[in-house]
Amino acid sequence: MALTGSCLCGGVAFTVVAEPVRIAYCHCSRCRKVRGTGHATNYVTPLEGVHFSRGSDLLTSFKAPDAQHFTHTFCKVCGSSMPRVDPGRQIAIFPMPSFDDHPERGPEMHIWVDSLAPWDPILDDLPQYQQGPPTPTGK
Repeated sequence: MALTGSCLCGGVAFTVVAEPVRIAYCHCSRCRKVRGTGHATNYVTPLEGVHFSRGSDLLTSFKAPDAQHFTHTFCKVCGSSMPRVDPGRQIAIFPMPSFDDHPERGPEMHIWVDSLAPWDPILDDLPQYQQGPPTPTGK
């Protein structure tokens, strides 16, 4: 199923046809700060099947200097969090609220629970990982 998405001002639009590798609630402090909420909800896919139909020139990124992977990509016009392409790991990370469509699946896990904000308790039975997610093979 193809999913479409866009930013708040409509300047950036994208489509993804790749199946997700994982969908996770991330509780790390960086995700909380850039998303302005208790956790981020990220839809992670392989790079293939990701296409920006407009506005890729409007994307800008901030990489935390002390982070191995964390980079926040956003529309430089409206500030909306946008998909981040990570060629080094061959993945794309989509903030779920950036989708215009509703994915068929929802989050499957909580990651970086060791950074959980005490005012945003986990109230479901999804698997929890103290730090990053397990590898796709479960190792």
